[in-house]
Amino acid sequence: MSGTSSPSSAPASPAPDALELAALLCSRVCHDLISPVGAIVNGLEVLDDNPKPEDREFALDLIRKSAKTASARLQFCRLAFGAAGSSGAQIDLGDAQAMARGHLEDGKTTITWNLPRVLLPKNRVKLLLNMMVIAQQTIPRGGVLTVDPVGEGDGAGFRVAASGLNARMPQNIADLLSSGQVSIVDAHAVQPYYTRLLAQASGLSVVLAPEGDAIVVTAS
Repeated sequence: MSGTSSPSSAPASPAPDALELAALLCSRVCHDLISPVGAIVNGLEVLDDNPKPEDREFALDLIRKSAKTASARLQFCRLAFGAAGSSGAQIDLGDAQAMARGHLEDGKTTITWNLPRVLLPKNRVKLLLNMMVIAQQTIPRGGVLTVDPVGEGDGAGFRVAASGLNARMPQNIADLLSSGQVSIVDAHAVQPYYTRLLAQASGLSVVLAPEGDAIVVTAS
């Protein structure tokens, strides 16, 4: 028998319980909102100092842009992480597309959306939005997120391909998505872990893997 141990033989960390998972998700949402809300506060402080006209206009522009960003992030987080209706609720994919564009599209990243406008169970829509967040993280310098269906009918899944300059494959996220074991789950790791839970609740498996020049997240 070999004296070396494989990574899979390492003891699994305990999965977070419901209270800890809720706390970690709240931390993640707060992290997403701190930056634009802080910018709004900074803009208001500039206005309170009776600034010159050009400084006043700069502050107002900062407040407008930051408020728009905060609103888009709140709407996205409500759908991706929140309750979004009753346990059996269905969500319009058209609404999901609008939330995704508002939050993820910017001067660097664009979305090619190839899904029909249909109603789907909320956990599947939440799964899709979380897959898009993961895909965006693989193209830190921006690029294109291409969203396609996988299969048909009640068991259909999704494919999100991220293409961009210096696309990278974060192995820790891939492990959190597909491993049978649970590594340390903190506020940074909770989002891919939550994505895995959503896939399991939807009867799907989610995988992150390179395909040519792209990094692809697939739930099937």
